[in-house]
Amino acid sequence: MTQTEIPQDKTTNIEIFSTIISQVLTIEHYTLGEPKDDYLIQYVGNLNQSSEIAYDVVSQALKAYQLTPLFRMDGQNHKIILKKGILQPKSPKVLINILLFFITFLSIIISGILASPGLETFKLAALLVHAQNNLGQSLAFALSLFSILTAHEFGHYFAARQHKTKVTLPFFIPFPLSPFGTMGAYIRLLEPPKNKKVLLDIGLAGPLAGLIIAIPVLVYGLSLSEVITLPAELPRGFSFEGNSILYLSLKYLVHGSWLPEPVSYQGINPVIYWIRYFFSGSPLPVGGTDVLIHPVAWAGWAGLLVTSLNLLPAGQLDGGHLVYSLFGDRIKWIRPAILVILMILGFMWSGWWLWAFLILFLGGIRAAPLDEITELNPGRRILARIGLVISFLVFMPVPLIIV
Repeated sequence: MTQTEIPQDKTTNIEIFSTIISQVLTIEHYTLGEPKDDYLIQYVGNLNQSSEIAYDVVSQALKAYQLTPLFRMDGQNHKIILKKGILQPKSPKVLINILLFFITFLSIIISGILASPGLETFKLAALLVHAQNNLGQSLAFALSLFSILTAHEFGHYFAARQHKTKVTLPFFIPFPLSPFGTMGAYIRLLEPPKNKKVLLDIGLAGPLAGLIIAIPVLVYGLSLSEVITLPAELPRGFSFEGNSILYLSLKYLVHGSWLPEPVSYQGINPVIYWIRYFFSGSPLPVGGTDVLIHPVAWAGWAGLLVTSLNLLPAGQLDGGHLVYSLFGDRIKWIRPAILVILMILGFMWSGWWLWAFLILFLGGIRAAPLDEITELNPGRRILARIGLVISFLVFMPVPLIIV
């Protein structure tokens, strides 16, 4: 923030600011900030026009005084806070974004090569031969996954630019020893979003753009994948990718059966069996059939997993933006409820305990819009609810099962 210089004639300035604010707010009372406060004055009253239009009027009028207005609720009343300074973010250097872009792509290729079957030793000669034999499939995996991640992040980026909100280019995170070769990517808002409409558009654009790429990639990858009979005794280290409702449905669409399909339901109602397997990953379908997913399908599945994690309704995650935009602070119980659910699911997949820890310590931080009074319009409310449905369809209670 650039600090405001308060003119000597403070009374005159209060009159000027009050005149500006009274154009949009019926003022009941105001409170002057102390020198230690980061605000100059707070007005409480009731807006006499649309909060979205009122914010534009006030913010434009206060620019000359180096003040930023914040619109907040104060019980049933409206509050306008005049914050000292105007945020003037500098355009960041993009060299680090470009370097991470290429390093992460290389990292995903390396991960694809190491995950390819047939590698028995990490001696250099063997690694080179293995890499040469599996480079084609590894490239297909890398291109598929990287296109999904790129679409997701640039969905956020272009939505922010559309709303004239300054934002960084995506920061990709390489992690070559992980199953995917990356820990994903993120962008950073350089200034608060204007209101909940902008926050929703930016937050939801990423998952929607990612899914637009991930679903056809996954369907194509599943068409390349073979349905196999599982051994009666699974080898150590054998893994099953987790299921979401969307993933199960796409497997059924491509292969005509609910996979993994057990040899027998052992007298249990199939619906009960699938609910149990969906939430616990057990019993393992030994001797049954499952799809041996092609690297392209593996990338598409990873895209669904990334989307589901980002749509968890907490903090600075996309799902946190979505829930706050739709409900505001009216459902303060959502974070404790998510923590309880993740702690329980952690007994099925221990990775949820890490996510619960992150949400416990970071989930209370959210991107507060400058104008928290303006609510979503009907079209965006529908879009937000579609986002909630998508988060339900892609959620994986047990993302990975390793024998």
